[in-house]
Amino acid sequence: MTSFDSAAQDPEVISSPLYSPDLAPVPAQKRNWDTWHFASLWISMAVCIPTYMLGGSMIREGMTWWQAMLTVLLGNLIVLIPMALNAHAGTKYGLPLPVLLRACFGTRGAVVAALLRGLVGCGWFGIQTWIGGEAIYAMLVVFFPDMAHSPELGSLGLNATQAVCFLIFWILNMWIVYRGINTIRRLESWAAPFLLLMGGALLLWAIREVGSLEAILEASNRITGEEPGLFREIFWPNLTAMVGFWATLSLNIPDFSRYAKNQRAQVLGQALGLPATMALFSFIGIAVTSATLLLFGEAIWDPVQLLERFSSPVVILLSMIGLAIATLSTNIAANVVASANDIANIFPRKISFRTGGYITGLIGILIFPWKLLADPQGFIFTWLIGYSALLGALAGIMICDYYIIRGTRLQIPDLYKPKGRYGLWNRPAWIALGLSLAPVLPGFLAQMGLLEAKEMPGIFTNLYTYAWFVTFFLAMGIYRVIQRPVGDQSPL
Repeated sequence: MTSFDSAAQDPEVISSPLYSPDLAPVPAQKRNWDTWHFASLWISMAVCIPTYMLGGSMIREGMTWWQAMLTVLLGNLIVLIPMALNAHAGTKYGLPLPVLLRACFGTRGAVVAALLRGLVGCGWFGIQTWIGGEAIYAMLVVFFPDMAHSPELGSLGLNATQAVCFLIFWILNMWIVYRGINTIRRLESWAAPFLLLMGGALLLWAIREVGSLEAILEASNRITGEEPGLFREIFWPNLTAMVGFWATLSLNIPDFSRYAKNQRAQVLGQALGLPATMALFSFIGIAVTSATLLLFGEAIWDPVQLLERFSSPVVILLSMIGLAIATLSTNIAANVVASANDIANIFPRKISFRTGGYITGLIGILIFPWKLLADPQGFIFTWLIGYSALLGALAGIMICDYYIIRGTRLQIPDLYKPKGRYGLWNRPAWIALGLSLAPVLPGFLAQMGLLEAKEMPGIFTNLYTYAWFVTFFLAMGIYRVIQRPVGDQSPL
């Protein structure tokens, strides 16, 4: 009997307030994901509208097509490293992220640490829900143009029809949560292929309208042509944002890798599925956004807004329906699973996965996602870089604790015991988290407009540019210094 099987049958573990079936170790017979499962998981999650928009936003900020492609590919190769490292624990012990965090943050401290990750997932849920609602709105306006002139809702920055469409798509997501994650599997089987097909169709349309792919890619030089030093200024923020794009999954990848057959399956599957898919779909966003410079005189980075300019109602209708369904699939897999687990970890016996999903949905509304996506500056510099600082620190502590402090050895039953060897709060982890975030906090506050950037030393602005890298290595180094060595950690 394996250690995770024996832990799941331990009466003390099962009766613990820290235990629930959703957070229990995955038994050996259910650990059946192979290389293809992980590759297809990443293909389905990476092929999404935010991926397209990320590449397009780099063009709109001033990168050429090859600079944007280099940034996307390099960022995904970098984030693949902590992704595979954190996945190891999930595969070895069959445990989700909220339980693994108990080893380094303590059984109570892990609740707070998991919520920090979960809140970011709530934000992404809101963003994806807004994209799906925007697609519904675009369909309605095609057939009922007057809806575009519905009353504005004060300072919210959207009209009544947009708000209703957003809530319709939100309710659809909540219905999927109510029915259970299995309901989405049939949609996932074709959601990513549809987005690839739609992206490919947009690229072919752009080539036909402009005349050649070479002319499209050359158009991206228009923004940077008179500013040869611009790339150096925007490369690092965008690279940090690219790492931050999947910094969420680099933490909660154990939620998926706990089902892996072996370590080779999760490492190889992720290596095959993530960088190549992100590069391919980002390239489509990069090329089509470059083409809009020639066709419309502006860089349109949002594919929904671009599709709205098509003259054929049939094309718009079919595109928006497929886009909404594909966004629904990605939203559930990439955002709800992690956030619902993290919220359920607050009171495992009282908050179910379903209830955690409902709370995720409510928070997703409160972040006002349409304002984040209104401007690439806000999307990249405030949202992606801002939360990457937090998640970088968490990842640095987790990796240091699991590999350096404990040598990949954990006592599974103690992870479910309030008075077990891992304690309630592990102070070194929280000290490392706070100290690593301190250098980038002034830059974040300045980006939010809460501090005047001109009134503080430039070093803080520069450090914020490298936020994920700064907090990751600082947290890892500080934790290594102050965390005392542990005793025998051989798994039971």
